[in-house]
Amino acid sequence: MAARTKTTAKPRPAYRCTECGNQLPKWVGRCPECNAWGTVEEYGAVPIRTTAAGPVSSPAKPIGQVDGQVATARTTGVPELDRVLGGGIVPGAVVLLAGEPGVGKSTLLLDVAAKAATAQHRTLYVTGEESAGQVRLRADRIGALSDHLYLAAESDLGAVLGHIEAVNPGLLILDSVQTIASAELDGAPGGPAQVREVAGALIRASKERGMATLLVGHVTKDGQIAGPRLLEHLVDVVLSFEGDRHARLRIIRGIKNRYGATDEVGCFELHDEGIAGLADPSGLFLTRRDKPVPGTCLTVTLEGRRPLVAEVQALMVDSQIPSPRRTTSGLESPRIAMILAVVERHGGVKLGKQDIYTATVGGVKLTEPSADLAIALAVASSSSDTPLPSNLVAIGEVGLAGEVRRVTGVQRRLAEAHRLGFTHALVPPDPGKVPAGMTVVEVADIGEALRAIPGRRRGPAKPRGEAAGAPVAGARAARPAAVPVAVPAFPEELMEGWEPVDSDEVR
Repeated sequence: MAARTKTTAKPRPAYRCTECGNQLPKWVGRCPECNAWGTVEEYGAVPIRTTAAGPVSSPAKPIGQVDGQVATARTTGVPELDRVLGGGIVPGAVVLLAGEPGVGKSTLLLDVAAKAATAQHRTLYVTGEESAGQVRLRADRIGALSDHLYLAAESDLGAVLGHIEAVNPGLLILDSVQTIASAELDGAPGGPAQVREVAGALIRASKERGMATLLVGHVTKDGQIAGPRLLEHLVDVVLSFEGDRHARLRIIRGIKNRYGATDEVGCFELHDEGIAGLADPSGLFLTRRDKPVPGTCLTVTLEGRRPLVAEVQALMVDSQIPSPRRTTSGLESPRIAMILAVVERHGGVKLGKQDIYTATVGGVKLTEPSADLAIALAVASSSSDTPLPSNLVAIGEVGLAGEVRRVTGVQRRLAEAHRLGFTHALVPPDPGKVPAGMTVVEVADIGEALRAIPGRRRGPAKPRGEAAGAPVAGARAARPAAVPVAVPAFPEELMEGWEPVDSDEVR
């Protein structure tokens, strides 16, 4: 029996949030779904509809009788992208890849288009931002040429669907979804209604044909995916392409994945000949030196489930202004401010009159708390002008009370550090199984961590105006001699040339 639709005589106004697509019966200043202000707009009076039951496309069956082979992932030819997707791209899946302009989205997807194209699974690359000649020039530069890769430059949705009918591809790449418009709707390309219509039509075509689709999306100035949030709910996979345009490293991070986990990342290196996957990207984050220098410390961070060895640096100089500078690069400023306060309060390192600069190496951004201990040690190393051992890594979260807390995946982090040749590590208590041949020192608080690091002894400074052998009138009595600090049992090769830090050095 055909579907029946009964329409009432009197229509009512309707309102919709342009950010998330939530429909509301009346206008409100703040959308209750996405909490965005000023995004609810009236989009016309629509009649109230009620739909009766209609025919079904296929009968429902027990889940055990559903064929799961049709949803088997197929490799894209790029192992790092396959890692994030969960082994490959599933036929009929729709993937949204978003990133800042110039980060390398088009370069990566053109490489994927060429490697995934076969005689049985042709690839259709549709560009709405460039001409076909411009894309061909890029393909020549990066070596992304294939007889089974088809290229079209279109900005009309009907034309794109016509190309899909003619080519019958196994993989469709659309660059980008904000540049395609439907002639049946009013509004410029990239508007909420146009983006919703284009995405809906391509999703229907993908599901009906079993065609995998990769959509390129733009981002706003604060890094969010542009367009209605409804687009993220419609697609199967949402990927974020991140990276500093001045650095070589690019990272693909999974935000949503209906076919796999979202805790995987793919690492790429952008160069003149294109973009290449990095199976072992730790080398980009390290600085090769003949001897250690003050103010640097190594840590092991987890990007998804992948451990990466990264280097943090700190530089302290005497401030020339009343309010000392606190500058960061690749690190979160609020967390750096907290760590500096803990180091000064519980570590005894005087930082008040110093300009402090902290940064990471290689363009990596460290946001997880496991780098707290390494940052604190780098600051203390720069303050005392004492380099840390080059074969040492520090892992741990630092709390406001000065305690060093455990972090997830300590064993994986230590295994990665041991694989790269590091022999010593400072970690929170109870690290679990330690790799054979690696020395691990457990520290409970920031004070123990600073005392565990060897340092040169400096002589006590004399008060200003003090004559030789005669104390200054009115000066306070000298403090009693500090009790020697017990230093953990580091191997002799690590302690060679070093002496325990005197408590007068940091207080």
